[in-house]
Amino acid sequence: MLRFLQYCTSHCVHAAMTRLEEVNGEASMWSSVRWLGYLAGVNLLLGLCLGLYARWEDTAVSAFLVVFVLALVVLAAACVLYYFFALERLSLALLHLLLGFLLGLLSLLNPRDPDANVKERAANYLLLASVALRTLWALLERLLGCARYRPAFLTSAERLELVGFSAASTALLVGESLSVMALLVALAAVMIALRTKALLAPVNLVCFAAVTGDLFFKSLSVGTNPFALACFFGQLLCDPLLDFYFSGLSVTERWRSFLVSAAWRRRLSLLPLLGVEAAFVALAARRFAHSERWYLAIPGFVACALFWAICHVVFVVTVWGFHTKLSDCQRLSWTQGPDHSCLEKIMASKGMRHFCLISVRLVTFALVSTAAVAAVSWQESSGIFMSTVLLVLTLESLFHGLFYELGKSLGGTCVGYAVVIPTNFCSPDGQPLLLPPDQVSQLNERSTGMLRAVQRFFACHLIESFGCDYSTSGVTLEALQAKIKSFLDLRTADGPRHDTYVIFYSGHSHRSGEWALAGGDALGLDQLLDWWREKNGSFCSRLIVVLDCENSLPWVKEVRRVEGAYVAVQGATLARAPDPPQLGDFTELWVDYNCNPGSSVRWTERAVSAAYGVSKHWSDYSLHLPTGSDITNHWSAYFPRLTYPVVQLALWCGGLNLLWVCSSCLRYLRRIKLNWFPPAVLDTEQGFKLVRS
Repeated sequence: MLRFLQYCTSHCVHAAMTRLEEVNGEASMWSSVRWLGYLAGVNLLLGLCLGLYARWEDTAVSAFLVVFVLALVVLAAACVLYYFFALERLSLALLHLLLGFLLGLLSLLNPRDPDANVKERAANYLLLASVALRTLWALLERLLGCARYRPAFLTSAERLELVGFSAASTALLVGESLSVMALLVALAAVMIALRTKALLAPVNLVCFAAVTGDLFFKSLSVGTNPFALACFFGQLLCDPLLDFYFSGLSVTERWRSFLVSAAWRRRLSLLPLLGVEAAFVALAARRFAHSERWYLAIPGFVACALFWAICHVVFVVTVWGFHTKLSDCQRLSWTQGPDHSCLEKIMASKGMRHFCLISVRLVTFALVSTAAVAAVSWQESSGIFMSTVLLVLTLESLFHGLFYELGKSLGGTCVGYAVVIPTNFCSPDGQPLLLPPDQVSQLNERSTGMLRAVQRFFACHLIESFGCDYSTSGVTLEALQAKIKSFLDLRTADGPRHDTYVIFYSGHSHRSGEWALAGGDALGLDQLLDWWREKNGSFCSRLIVVLDCENSLPWVKEVRRVEGAYVAVQGATLARAPDPPQLGDFTELWVDYNCNPGSSVRWTERAVSAAYGVSKHWSDYSLHLPTGSDITNHWSAYFPRLTYPVVQLALWCGGLNLLWVCSSCLRYLRRIKLNWFPPAVLDTEQGFKLVRS
């Protein structure tokens, strides 16, 4: 018998070493690192089996032996399904469910004196070695660039291990089992917060570790195994914690499973959220049921609960309004095609950033009210209360992180207007003249192509189009003034002005840069800026003028001397050559550069030289922040009148700028950098760029 075991062991070791040499010879460094994961899994299985056997040997309870045998049967069945029937997903599902269940048993059913059993200590060391190897493998996987980041909240393996641990907790009393299940749901919420990079995710993790490690398991009536618990929590938190640092997914990619889900699912998800909030208040009220000074404690708690209720009415209405706006964006996105990046542009164009900037302050106040009620009614002896507090705070932190990230990453709203006057000749008095008949057809084709390019530019970046005016006989100053003033007076559907206004002009211009209009009139940059200041007022919108004409450089130079407004001019010069470029060539190149990610346009190698100029304070610009009137409009559109004081207080507290000295210094440095060392490509944060050769 011993010879047979010796033969089997030596044969298995030889086969494993032979395979390892083949892999090392054929594959890359990643193939070698992957063996760390296999070794961690083997250590985990050995530790679990040894722990169950030691538990049965120590307690003589036949249930442990039955579980041990069934675990071996399930493990063998998973191997058969994997290697003989190619049912990889089913076999891995059984394996992870088994691992979670066994870890739950070892964690929650601990002997009174585990140190007295050598096998028990060896099993604990194997579990610690397993989680250490698992962490090292996950870290090396990310350092070597071999990790694949998927836009999922939880993987199937993580969900199954949580379910397995929950099943093992049914061996406890009913109340304690519910406490452990609520704690596992809170753990899943913390993992989601880490994976989505929520702003308060590190705070949630620290609170979870402090409450769980120091208070929660002490409230249970059974002894727990800290080594098995460390292995379980370490296995699950390893990947999300590393993803919090290493993941390069964008905000919309990290939240994709939520943003693209059906509207009815998102709305129904509010029901369990409301249930958890109600359970939290009910559990908090138990703290004062048997208070000696009930005549002081109960009125104080009622006052806190009333304030909490008003804050959470605001919170629920905010989440509901977000779902409504997101559903509108989804419907528009479905018409644009399956590209998920389109949803981000649509959300920006629909004013979602403005909504989220207001909402994040309201959710912050709801978080503070929840933390205050939890602190007032804290119950160290109640595991269900502590797990519910962790769950509620993490869920509210998730919405806070979503609104914060969207408010920071989404672009602002933008509206555009184009004027195309296809005239190449001008009389001495400035009056545009019609082209000879033999050139009309050629110019019409170029002008039509220019209009198509501008419309493509507006559609690609989801810029709301005010219109594209085309006139072969010129435009009078009065008509253009009325049109531009109407354009500059546009507002979003929510009430505030657009963040960016884009004006495109192509036509004849004087050497001073003025637009040559019908009747001998001209439009200069100073007159256009007067109209802009009249309509914009104190609002922090910006104006971008794109010129495709012969004399655009004077405006590019003149705008650099403008103060007190955020204005940019994008122009170009046409090189003198035997075959010179024509009007419309710059528009075609610039639109292709901004609309085609794989564009081969190189401005340093073109006969069309691009140039841009920005006003002195352009670098001070930031996307529109909610003003008092915006907040009033937002409140009247979404919230009942009872919540107005809370909404105002939350928004006032969120608008305080305690670091204004640092921000002023940084703003001054950015202004010097942009004015003295302007970049070749200036990002407008609207999806398109200004360029210079």
